[in-house]
Amino acid sequence: MPEQTYSVRFVGTEKAIPAGLWAACFPPPVEGHWWYRVLEASGLEHQFQFLYGLIEHDGRPVGIAPMFTMRLEVEFLVPDALIPFLALIGKLLPSLSAPTGLFIGSPCSDEGTVGLLPDVERRDAFLALQKAAEAEAARRGAGLVAWKDFPASEETDLAWLAQRAGLFRLADFPGTVVALPGPRKEDYLAQLSTSRRHNLKRKLKRSAQAFQPLIEAVQSPDAATLDEIYGLFEQTRARAKTTFEDLGRSFFENVARERVSHFIILREPETRRAAAFMLCFLVGDHVINKYIGLDYSRPKDWFLYFRLFDAALDWALAQGATAIQSGQTGYSGKLEQGHSLYPLTVYAKHRNAALHGVCRMIVPRIGWATLDDDLATYLKAHPDADTGR
Repeated sequence: MPEQTYSVRFVGTEKAIPAGLWAACFPPPVEGHWWYRVLEASGLEHQFQFLYGLIEHDGRPVGIAPMFTMRLEVEFLVPDALIPFLALIGKLLPSLSAPTGLFIGSPCSDEGTVGLLPDVERRDAFLALQKAAEAEAARRGAGLVAWKDFPASEETDLAWLAQRAGLFRLADFPGTVVALPGPRKEDYLAQLSTSRRHNLKRKLKRSAQAFQPLIEAVQSPDAATLDEIYGLFEQTRARAKTTFEDLGRSFFENVARERVSHFIILREPETRRAAAFMLCFLVGDHVINKYIGLDYSRPKDWFLYFRLFDAALDWALAQGATAIQSGQTGYSGKLEQGHSLYPLTVYAKHRNAALHGVCRMIVPRIGWATLDDDLATYLKAHPDADTGR
């Protein structure tokens, strides 16, 4: 069989890629064409510069690699004990302490995805993409090339690529997902451990005694509702320990126009003021729990976080969903709700050989326990958990 030849050319907008190729390369439950349309329209240029690697086989488009550039603070990932070390060498090597990176993946998606047609030789395509990304990074002045947050299903091919291209491997914040094994809430509850099921029911019972919300599942919310949603989102973002993207109101305006978008809203019955919301994407038989917002001035015995998930769970079951995917961070509450953790991995290369060597020295010390206190607590209780390391 003759060797297959793959090449990559870069385009600056999702509009430059045929809709049919998007549909074929990003089928449900992956966040697809609509997602990149939203991101491009939402005024994120101060954080990210979007581009797309159009993968071709002998001149025929066969794949799409969403990409972006950004300046990344390494303190976002490294253990606290290494921050003084980075501060010291950052004076001599500023491109390490705050590198500009060219990332393969999406800045706001739960998982990195390179969409390929079924007949594509994945390893050949990945190698062509890596070589093209390194050249593009040099052209843009980006020191780091990274495959961001790829799931275990890509591990074999990316490990092969790492050997061929000299990438280092870095464990990142894990994803979270809760399975819905049947159409009834009882099926969901039955899979929880006895203690988690008891604690969850107790919180929901106490909440119901104090708060009986009006529950809405809304598509295409009006301007007043968007104002409420964004205000709640801002409250929650201000309390977050870790944030990657800085979303403005225009993001919610744009995403609200997409047919996959549903807003689950809890309202206080007397005033009809929104007390909590969750943005959910219904993509195939999966629900992606994307962003939430809570009114922290409300009484704590309302247990808004858990009431919101309970309302979203009822809605997801009514849609026939088989899983709720809830993204990274906020692990303590998600574990209480029965979410499982699954590894997400970064593969990366610094174009400067010396800095690449420093990165290789640092990354073995980075893992779930160093990334997040909730994860450290979880690993103490579950030392045999699959962390992807």
